[in-house]
Amino acid sequence: MYHNYYYYNKEELLKSPKIPLIVRENNEAVFKAMAEEMLAEIKEKNMRGEKTVFICPVGPVGQYTYFIELVNKEKVSLKNVWFINMDEYLTDDRQWIPKEHRLSFRGFMDRMVYSKISGELVMPEAQRVFPDPDNIARIPELIEALGGVDICFGGIGINGHVAFNEASDELSPEEFLKLKTRVLKIAKETRAVNSIGALNGALDDMPQYCITVGFSEISQARKIRLGCFRDWHRAVVRHAAYGEKSAHFPVSLLQDHKNINIQLTEFVADLPE
Repeated sequence: MYHNYYYYNKEELLKSPKIPLIVRENNEAVFKAMAEEMLAEIKEKNMRGEKTVFICPVGPVGQYTYFIELVNKEKVSLKNVWFINMDEYLTDDRQWIPKEHRLSFRGFMDRMVYSKISGELVMPEAQRVFPDPDNIARIPELIEALGGVDICFGGIGINGHVAFNEASDELSPEEFLKLKTRVLKIAKETRAVNSIGALNGALDDMPQYCITVGFSEISQARKIRLGCFRDWHRAVVRHAAYGEKSAHFPVSLLQDHKNINIQLTEFVADLPE
């Protein structure tokens, strides 16, 4: 089947997307914009004495360097901030991979984010949350108790997945949007792409299972911000912005969200000649 939108040039891409697109000069500009929005939301909520609740990814991760720098420089307290991470890899026994594992998202956040924020500013450990395969009900219950998610940050995977909400040809859009935090087997396409980025193509060493925050939790966030900056994101962005809503490409189900955008680089907006 031929899809015209995959071949839209930049002008055609930006003409009438179903999800707003913001083109940035390069990767750094995308990451800085995400970090600045994170900080602005926190500062506004702090002024009102309210909690800030984010769903956060480990991919993209470039925003964290700028976020940490801004927090430490401006001495912005994160004591009333909750980071709910999207997902984590699991062992074949459906348990978290060890934090020491090179692929562990929990380990990444500890090493590269929380440990680099000033101790007087960083949020308590109880507010650094990952979905737990032994308590899959916790995330939706916690989000409800906190009054909802302010912003969900993330990327888009090769199958159109957000977090590890893998594509489905069996579920209707309505059924997919009801999916909550769960354990699932990772699609072979996702494992292949992730092995290239994280393990130099060592596909056999990629975990087969994960736990992910559900599309229900993501779609109900008050704002959704997605970043796209890789070469294969060219097709992903075009499908997200112009494809039909379908669980076959999950991000398309967010086309009706009231406050969403995809930030992409000039590299992704342009097509190679």
